[in-house]
Amino acid sequence: MKLISELRQDIVSGDWVVIARVRARRPHDFLGQKRVSFNQPKRTCPFETLAGDALLAYPVDGAGKKERWWVEVIPNKYPVFAKGICAVFNRAGIYQWTEGAGAHEVVVTKDHTRAFDAMSDEEVELVARAYQDRYTILKEDECAQYVSIFHNHGRLAGATIRHPHSQIIVLPVVPPDVGRSIKGSEEYFREHKKCVHCVMVKFEQEEKARVIYANERFIVIAPYASRSAFEIRIFPKAHSAHFEKMNGEERRGFAHALRIALAKIAQGLENPDYNFFLHTAPIKDEKKHSHYHWHLEIVPKTAIWAGFEIGTGIEISTIAPEDAAEFLRKIKV
Repeated sequence: MKLISELRQDIVSGDWVVIARVRARRPHDFLGQKRVSFNQPKRTCPFETLAGDALLAYPVDGAGKKERWWVEVIPNKYPVFAKGICAVFNRAGIYQWTEGAGAHEVVVTKDHTRAFDAMSDEEVELVARAYQDRYTILKEDECAQYVSIFHNHGRLAGATIRHPHSQIIVLPVVPPDVGRSIKGSEEYFREHKKCVHCVMVKFEQEEKARVIYANERFIVIAPYASRSAFEIRIFPKAHSAHFEKMNGEERRGFAHALRIALAKIAQGLENPDYNFFLHTAPIKDEKKHSHYHWHLEIVPKTAIWAGFEIGTGIEISTIAPEDAAEFLRKIKV
């Protein structure tokens, strides 16, 4: 009997996904999927006329006076979270709420159109350094429970400005998706006395079927239980709970792996919209979360949630991660 579909479970979060083999699409079927036009002239771009209120600015080595900075971090003009009273939980009848105390910053690169896949390793590393340095400062906020770092590429991924930029948001709570990842990691460690992500990295290196790229320090894989077509995760090979604690050599390896992964997606899938985001250990109780293993996730916008996905929380992928990995491995960048 032909296998119609396959349910796979994420070893960490426990989430289920469907690999819909009966609806299986070949990698080339994802090429040129409809994208929302995103042409925004430089003259109307708010990032082309920054007012000098940068929280930090880093130049590329050897840059001239006209290129005094490659990456800047600025306060978000329309923040989701801002300085306030630390999480005091109030009642609203049977419900509870707390003030959105935190911070919201924007990480801007100099070039108006050049996305991560077209940057040099050095330029990507400077962005990663900006992430780390702002994280290190922001986590000292007494209200901070978690620092979220993410990047939206394209309108379908939620970007409202064409100019490449990432965002850093400080939250007064640990977000639920991260919480499930932390809990799954903790439970696995309690039972097996091992980091679940270290076990996963070792298994993927041995099996090879879902490995897209690897260098000395980082591995790029298509997750076994991919939530969407061509989902990618980047893990440090050595155990590390905290993204901000990467040293310079590790950061260079990370920057190279990230650029390669995004270049393969851009070239192989004809520049789809995508999101990437970091999952790292929460700020408080560092020793308590030492079992965790930070990583970056890349999610191309290859499908839209419909009734089944919204109603069940189970996502359907129309390409097996093994096939996606094989396709991306072959893309030369």
